[in-house]
Amino acid sequence: MDYRLNVTYITFGGHVEVHKYRYLYFVIMFTVYILIISSNVTIVCIIMIQKNLHEPMYIFIAALLINSVLFSNAIYPKLLIDFLSEKQIISYTACLFQWFLYYWLAASDFFLLSIMAYDRYVSICNPLQYTTIMQKTTVNMFLFSAWILPACQVSVTILVSAKKEICTFHLKGILCNSTVLTLHCVRSRTLNVYGLVNFVIVLLLPVLFILFTYSRILVVSYRCRGVRRRAAQTCLPHLLVLINFSCFTAYDILLARLELDSPKIVRLIMALQVLIYHPLLNPLIYGLKMRIIYDHLKKLFCTTE
Repeated sequence: MDYRLNVTYITFGGHVEVHKYRYLYFVIMFTVYILIISSNVTIVCIIMIQKNLHEPMYIFIAALLINSVLFSNAIYPKLLIDFLSEKQIISYTACLFQWFLYYWLAASDFFLLSIMAYDRYVSICNPLQYTTIMQKTTVNMFLFSAWILPACQVSVTILVSAKKEICTFHLKGILCNSTVLTLHCVRSRTLNVYGLVNFVIVLLLPVLFILFTYSRILVVSYRCRGVRRRAAQTCLPHLLVLINFSCFTAYDILLARLELDSPKIVRLIMALQVLIYHPLLNPLIYGLKMRIIYDHLKKLFCTTE
């Protein structure tokens, strides 16, 4: 039997009826949605079209931006429909599917950020062997792993949750994430342990690996002045994305499993991080901080005299 869940949206004033401001919310979020899709797709198309961007680093950036597009398409259509509906309802099956997409793409982002860190490490610390190590086959293998391995990890949680009996039909939030665990009649210790293990594999280990590679890059950059500027231009954007993404992902994963009762304003801020900040941050950082991409964007949008 496919249960139907009532969704309560979090606002600054607490839980209020969405239909009171539904048209305003719809216009704002639809504008953000179009902005996210257009900005990410634009940079992906530039990377695909421009031959001088057919390098591993830019291919991984394109994969990261594709994840942002897929994530937004998994969240925004349902959200926009809810704003125009009298009642906010989602089936349990659809909720599980959204949950799967949410964590699959989040985990994939961490894998991609780790691969990008390794790519920068080889490029800066071992440039003579870069072309030998980062061959087309290796890049394809990295991309395949970054999408398939997280999907397999998340699938286990979703399949187990699908068989669990639910006693609560009231979902607090604006999307299906780890809060789905609170709907179960009996909280599964196995799911909690498995989730924490995935937390270590998907978040902690990649973050430690990235910090290690960038510390090595920092040492090489300090010794060799010629690579300082290059390291800053390519590594700083990755670190900004990593810090932002790690904070709200850790909060989201630990919130339900540790049964944290955070203030509503905190939950709202973190929800806005997921919906708006992160999907827009990627194209903004990589579009403005990566000089080559920025130059192509200027040629595209600025008319030359």
